Amino acid sequence: MPFSSFIKDRSKAGGLPMKSKKASSFHEFARSTSDAWDIGDDEDEDFSSSSSSSSLQTLNSKVAKATAAQVLENHSKLRVKPERCQPALGDLPTNCKVIKSSSEAQLSRTSEEGCVRSPLQKQQSLPLRPVIPLVARISDQNASGAPPMTVREKTRLEKFRQLLSSHNTDLDELRKCSWPGVPREVRPVTWRLLSGYLPANSERRKLTLQRKREEYFGFIQQYYDSRNEEHHQDTYRQIHIDIPRTNPLIPLFQQPLVQEIFERILFIWAIRHPASGYVQGINDLVTPFFVVFLSEHVEEDVENFDVTNLSQDVLRSIEADSFWCMSKLLDGIQDNYTFAQPGIQKKVKALEELVSRIDEQVHNHFRKYEVEYLQFAFRWMNNLLMRELPLRCTIRLWDTYQSEPEGFSHFHLYVCAAFLIKWRKEILDEEDFQGLLMLLQNLPTIHWGNEEIGLLLAEAYRLKYMFADAPNHYRR
Repeated sequence: MPFSSFIKDRSKAGGLPMKSKKASSFHEFARSTSDAWDIGDDEDEDFSSSSSSSSLQTLNSKVAKATAAQVLENHSKLRVKPERCQPALGDLPTNCKVIKSSSEAQLSRTSEEGCVRSPLQKQQSLPLRPVIPLVARISDQNASGAPPMTVREKTRLEKFRQLLSSHNTDLDELRKCSWPGVPREVRPVTWRLLSGYLPANSERRKLTLQRKREEYFGFIQQYYDSRNEEHHQDTYRQIHIDIPRTNPLIPLFQQPLVQEIFERILFIWAIRHPASGYVQGINDLVTPFFVVFLSEHVEEDVENFDVTNLSQDVLRSIEADSFWCMSKLLDGIQDNYTFAQPGIQKKVKALEELVSRIDEQVHNHFRKYEVEYLQFAFRWMNNLLMRELPLRCTIRLWDTYQSEPEGFSHFHLYVCAAFLIKWRKEILDEEDFQGLLMLLQNLPTIHWGNEEIGLLLAEAYRLKYMFADAPNHYRR
């Protein structure tokens, strides 16, 4: 049977259903939406057997037709001029113009290895990009295993090193350089400076670190034994329960020694801040600092690193620095965690007002299906989007937050607004309460890296520029 007839017969038979008008769960939403990262997997499965109708349920009909048309066109070209064969991309336009990307060398290599290809061979759905392992990948794309630094990246790194080595670091210039991301090699000292933990004067830094680290371990000696006292037992018990839930897929955070460090940091912070005490979600805020300060002493990627290989002095330094930088962060958003969490309530309300002006269609869609912003945005504010993004993305995001005035409070509002509108198509496709909540609580960011965060931050900055100094623009 000719391939075109095969596709036509399948379409007539209803084997390639169109998107359901109403999805009742996130899984149905995922099945009925053509996600670019999944197209290739679907094609392997769906074209492997002409008799398996169940396997065709996951394939979007538009994708199938476009793929079939492209395969037929490429196949006809192969028969006429096989020497000009090019690897086919699943989402190429019909004129077959290949968009050059960073993976051009790999595509060329593929075409040289074998020019005559089976027309049913799996096609690539997108121009390739550096692969980021999905589970437990902490390091950003400038870490080990990534392509060598470009000339621009080397120039930026040298600029950072000049700033950091000067007698008095220009913090305004450092913030300006850090906004688009901090190179991995200088991120630890940059974060210490931007958080206000280290002084700008380079001669005072060593003594400051020594004093603050000793002060923290003085708190440990003074307070940590009180965790077993009756009035602190509830706090310690909740911390003890939450720690294993912190990034459970990353082996680093499941090590007993790391969990003990986190317990001490969180307990000491809680009893020194009785107005709020420990609140679930604060445990997440330790992890970016811990990873960044650990990377200062680890050459390879840190997600599987065994911390018992480090000296006691190094571990104590990482622990103390993580405590103080987390404390500096929380000083600016402590009303998020006081009784009834008024800071979060205000931010969620501000987000609702902002979205109602930015994208009234999305806002009305939520109202139509009775979705309250508090039902999904509470976590966005409480955890600073850490549950919505891979940890590598959070670290990149915090480069900018620490470069912005009130980055973790005020600017975060605009990041959340930009993040929500990023998914407007998927939101508007959902037509029931359950489907909307399932989507908003399981947004597909697992493939995200520096590029996506950069675009998100640029849009957030645009929104801030438009609305921050004109609040009446987003007030009803």
